[in-house]
Amino acid sequence: MVALFDFLWFDGKLLGVEWSAWKVVGWLGNAVFTARFLVQWRASEKRKQVVVPSLFWWLSIIGSLLLLAYALFYRRDSVMIAAYAFNWIPYFRNLLLHHRNKLTRQFCPAPDCGVASPADARFCATCGCKLS
Repeated sequence: MVALFDFLWFDGKLLGVEWSAWKVVGWLGNAVFTARFLVQWRASEKRKQVVVPSLFWWLSIIGSLLLLAYALFYRRDSVMIAAYAFNWIPYFRNLLLHHRNKLTRQFCPAPDCGVASPADARFCATCGCKLS
């Protein structure tokens, strides 16, 4: 147990990192940004096709904004600031597109189906029933 403690805490630092509130913000931003890939991977595996859920875009926005705050207020690093200053724009746009698509989709009228289809679909992709 002592060896593990010595590995985690040495030279007065946890994992060799000098921690501050901004370091926590930076690491939290990295963790949130990484979590989006796990969310996307799980959703795709579950459906057996590529899926990008809206949670992926929310995590992208939150992670980017946390990393931008870290870059602006702690690191004051122009490279990091440029990297995160505008990447939230397509994330918001994708959320908007996702929301619009969700509002316009139509559902299969077959009693045993009820699968959602795009607004311009003429037939259900699952059962072949004609959509209105």
